[in-house]
Amino acid sequence: MSNLLSIILPCRNESESLKTLLPQLKTSFPEAEIIVVDDASEDDSVVIAQQYAKIIQHRYNMGNGAAIKSGARQALGDILIFMDADGQHDPKDISRLLEKYHEGFDMVVGARGAESQANTARRLGNGLYNNLASWMTGQNILDLTSGFRIVNAKKFKEFLPLLPNTFSYPTTITMAFFRAGYSVGYLPIKAHQRIGKSHIKLLKDGVRFLMIIFKIGTLYAPLKLFGPLSLLFLGLGTGYYTYTFLTAGRFTNMGMLLFTTSLFIFLIGLVSEQITQLLYIQKDHDRK
Repeated sequence: MSNLLSIILPCRNESESLKTLLPQLKTSFPEAEIIVVDDASEDDSVVIAQQYAKIIQHRYNMGNGAAIKSGARQALGDILIFMDADGQHDPKDISRLLEKYHEGFDMVVGARGAESQANTARRLGNGLYNNLASWMTGQNILDLTSGFRIVNAKKFKEFLPLLPNTFSYPTTITMAFFRAGYSVGYLPIKAHQRIGKSHIKLLKDGVRFLMIIFKIGTLYAPLKLFGPLSLLFLGLGTGYYTYTFLTAGRFTNMGMLLFTTSLFIFLIGLVSEQITQLLYIQKDHDRK
């Protein structure tokens, strides 16, 4: 391979899965840089990992996204490969993802099918995230939250300050890449049942994922959020005005408030859109 590969595994108490995963990675990709970012594990993860990989240790639990950022900052590779350390991702899929990446994509995501979802609630939740993010970005996003992905190192590092320290880093980087005009490809994979206990709290992290989507939407496509909200208040104002005109023959203060709210929301979205455009003009200038 002409480009150096850096395989980055965020890890917290994954000693059991590392016993089999790391030897497989070392055998399949002997020239690759393997980085295990230990997020304050309380088991033997570090002892096992140091036999096969470069270790980055967090002194306290900082989060999955923080581990990803730590690994990316110290990685030497031109191509970064992110995968979970819990045994869900098959090392054999890396070659397939690399083939897709070398077709000319800036990032390739391993897209999980319905059979790979842990339960019905998670399947429905991921479906909601995918649809909402697709609408935000105007692109077809097949798996917004997959942690198995291959990405151009230089382009990924542009967005490090934007990435959260939590499990929602895939959400942020996917939407940021689409908005920046970088190409994102998807390849179907089958995720295996994880070894050990999941660190994701469904309700807490589910709400966090939605907040991240809205935050990125506000930052990169403000009118996608503010436009429909403005139209909602405009519709409410029109309906209320029609009702009061027909029943009382007058235009009420509530009608005026709804119309004014609609106008303010639209103007906020418009100004935010202009700020966003200036941000990307500056980014393009910095790249040159």
